[in-house]
Amino acid sequence: MSEIHPSKDIMGSESTLLKDRKIALCITGSVAAIKCPEISRELMRQGAEVYAIMSAMAQKIIHPYVMEWATGNQVVTELTGKIEHVMLAGEFSEKADLILVAPATANSIGKIACGIDDTPVTTVVSTALGTGVPVMVIPAMHESMYRHPVVTENIAKLQSLGVMFVMPRVKEGKAKIAETREIVETVVYRFTTKKDLVKKKVLVTAGPTLEYLDPMRVITNRSSGKTGVAIVKEALSRGAEVTLIYGLGTAKPPVGAKTISVETTQEMYEAVTSELKSQKYDAMIAAAAVADWAPEKRYQHKVPTSIRNKLIVKLKPTPKIIDVVKKISPDTFLVAFRAESNMSDEQLIQSAYERLKKAKADLITANDIGRKGAGFSCDTNEVFIIDTNKKVIHVPLTTKREVAKNIFDTIINKLKETPRTHA
Repeated sequence: MSEIHPSKDIMGSESTLLKDRKIALCITGSVAAIKCPEISRELMRQGAEVYAIMSAMAQKIIHPYVMEWATGNQVVTELTGKIEHVMLAGEFSEKADLILVAPATANSIGKIACGIDDTPVTTVVSTALGTGVPVMVIPAMHESMYRHPVVTENIAKLQSLGVMFVMPRVKEGKAKIAETREIVETVVYRFTTKKDLVKKKVLVTAGPTLEYLDPMRVITNRSSGKTGVAIVKEALSRGAEVTLIYGLGTAKPPVGAKTISVETTQEMYEAVTSELKSQKYDAMIAAAAVADWAPEKRYQHKVPTSIRNKLIVKLKPTPKIIDVVKKISPDTFLVAFRAESNMSDEQLIQSAYERLKKAKADLITANDIGRKGAGFSCDTNEVFIIDTNKKVIHVPLTTKREVAKNIFDTIINKLKETPRTHA
């Protein structure tokens, strides 16, 4: 039989951002422990290897078998002659890269702050604090406990020692564990080695826009906004200050970005021009799937279905957002997007290059939505990144986060070649 646990087949399925990273997930006796399988699986999808450590009270809420299934690794439920705390957090060559305490009860936070080691979890954390292994704590408890002045003091004490916290969502009288996506994004941010966009401002458009025929019917497209959201996540992980102008996409905007919600192309146009006029952006990535046409006449009432004759709808072009970016902000590094359907590589690249020249963009990213795995709503894409010299970088079919990484790597290289200085 293979030594690789079948549960590990998802590792790196969304990205390799946490590849070769070992995360020790320390689980304490909060009912929020039921979220730990999900947290583990999402970390694994980013490439991480996850090892679970459970206190005795945590084992009364979820069985260790569940965490063994979730992680594909044996669960630490007690400290034995294998000195698991040293293997995971001590002076050991294969120790974990991060100790993630999730959920963390008020009791466990107090013990950690006072150096009390009476559970596998608290002993692993104490060992990590002694060796300098990063520790991240995700509190979960009743709101009254979270507001206790000593708990507040303990959190502040641990923060002063370098312990990171992802604070809970206070709701319904509880300090609920942070959303899984926020936890995973914070972990990814912690391990992103490239911080090459610190103090840089990035503007991103994403998602579809729509145009109303009447109050109920619209013209739009099937864009999910996943590519734009992946671009925002990548920019944030590199330290950028990000503004996202977002159409009606289904992908959730990431934590940490300023998000401006819009519906129509005109609204997106106005939001983009307003942002570019009000402040200096180092880069703009126009990933939105903007509706190119709008009904010439917008009915103020629902067009009745009882009409027996044909309904003829005349369309008019919508504003071309990328064509005004350089006119407003010449120094902003502009990345345009071009989606085509059922073209050869050569045709796709040529079409994109012509669009790049017209918009005076610095880069353009082109994809063919007719190709398997590269269409709307997919988690993957295949793109060609083309510059002003018609140099082409082909990114084979991969996750949209990996596509975003390639785009920013190219942007950074281009900015090094021709540094921009804002007036």
